[in-house]
Amino acid sequence: MAQPDDRHVLLAFDFGLRRLGVATANLATRTASPLTTLRVDREIPWSDIDRVVKDWRPAQLVVGLPEGDGAARIAKIIRRFVAQLIERYGLPVATVDETLTSVAAQTEIASARRSGYLRRRVGRDSTDRVAACLIAEQWMSAKP
Repeated sequence: MAQPDDRHVLLAFDFGLRRLGVATANLATRTASPLTTLRVDREIPWSDIDRVVKDWRPAQLVVGLPEGDGAARIAKIIRRFVAQLIERYGLPVATVDETLTSVAAQTEIASARRSGYLRRRVGRDSTDRVAACLIAEQWMSAKP
């Protein structure tokens, strides 16, 4: 497998208390793709994240951070996750408002199923990966 060009790779994370959606994006082409969903359980799956970071060698990490009423508890946990990413990998980590990305991901998946692009039901794992993809796209669209 060809190694990704580290100057053009971004990894995006949709952090949840049970699942962590991961997407990859190419900064040169400004395209994103859902990658995987990791189980969070009681601890952040650092060994799995280590493997993804090692395999993809990103230049940038992006994490969805919910804003607004009712998001204070999860936002605090996500900010801790962001600090750990910075400390662990020494990479730039940006946050973007991810409010409603899961809803948008579900809508995108439902549309793909209606059009025949997806032929089977998809689980919540797919929603998390697609939400991470939307986070990557949102960050890239905000960059000139």
